[in-house]
Amino acid sequence: MDWGNWFSDANNVVFLVVALVMVAASVRVVTSPNVVHSALMLVIALAGAAGLFLMLGAEFVAWTLVLVYIGAVIVLFLFGIMITRAPTGRDPGRLDHARRWPAAVVALGTFVTIATVTTLAFEDRPVSGAVTSGGDLGEVLFNRYVIPFEAVSFVLLAALIGGIVLARKDPER
Repeated sequence: MDWGNWFSDANNVVFLVVALVMVAASVRVVTSPNVVHSALMLVIALAGAAGLFLMLGAEFVAWTLVLVYIGAVIVLFLFGIMITRAPTGRDPGRLDHARRWPAAVVALGTFVTIATVTTLAFEDRPVSGAVTSGGDLGEVLFNRYVIPFEAVSFVLLAALIGGIVLARKDPER
């Protein structure tokens, strides 16, 4: 592979920059002592993933990731942190330096194993060039799969009501 030609393509350079930002933000998610900072770094990592999906031509997946994960899940995390008033600073009693390196080795080994298995599993399969628009996906979702879609909406509604009941302060206590 000729790296000079690789860097001459703008798509490759943008991919490299976005990937490096995602890796840096992901590392800060798990190493930041402040939970709010971790959630904000997760927003950056997920925005990078949405950018990569846009580069691949999967606009629906990218915007779904932005709306669902960045727009809803991260806001839910931040509300949960703020409502519970959980301590957000460093807890010196919980840091165990003796287990950091073995955990890093296990994480790296797991990553290499998963990357190798998935690479080998799809090595000889052709890449499909068909791109489905968001309109086609919406038509299938709301015509063919309307019952499962509505069932999932009721499950999410029940989870929302359960969360409100659990977070509510009981005046009788």
